[in-house]
Amino acid sequence: MRIVCISDTHGLHDAIDVPQCDLLLHSGDMSRNGSARQITEFCQWFATRPAKYRVLIAGNHDFLFQKNPARAAEILAEFPIIYLQDSGTVIDDIHIWGSPWQPWFFDWAFNLRTVAELAAVWAKIPESTNILLTHGPPYGIMDRVVDGRRVGCKALLERYQTLPNLGLHTFGHIHEGYGQMQQGALQFVNAASVDVHYRPVNAPVVVEWPKA
Repeated sequence: MRIVCISDTHGLHDAIDVPQCDLLLHSGDMSRNGSARQITEFCQWFATRPAKYRVLIAGNHDFLFQKNPARAAEILAEFPIIYLQDSGTVIDDIHIWGSPWQPWFFDWAFNLRTVAELAAVWAKIPESTNILLTHGPPYGIMDRVVDGRRVGCKALLERYQTLPNLGLHTFGHIHEGYGQMQQGALQFVNAASVDVHYRPVNAPVVVEWPKA
């Protein structure tokens, strides 16, 4: 299976060339401020990309999914898109889980203040999960911002120890962290499509599954 990972398109999706794939994953921040119009325009684009399956989570800019989830659901219902929010799906025997939450980040959407709140969210991830989509990164994994600080989630990093079947974790949020890295059998992808200046310069990341 050919998997393509993107994230943080921020309304600039028309500038992104998505290659043919079996599974297209978007890790949130599809919009600038999460208006219904922006979400609809993104879904129109996402639904027509050359992929057999398309899986999406929200990000901290995608306010509609938190403030008016019923309206967001109405929009999504019009398109062949699988939306995950602390939920999962199975595609060709691959167990996929998605969640939009992150440590508190200014006054954006899907913020949680405490380690306990974050740990409770990550505790919902089933042990059967093979592919994990979150909006933000785990602590220490492609999470360094311009001033050098690491801003990933420590509770998410700890959760890995109890997920024996996890092979791929894709996220975004920290535009500066774009890239890939491997730790043992687990592949991490920061798929942020825009850089820190919101220029859509980062190519989609292609992953072959199962990995060689």
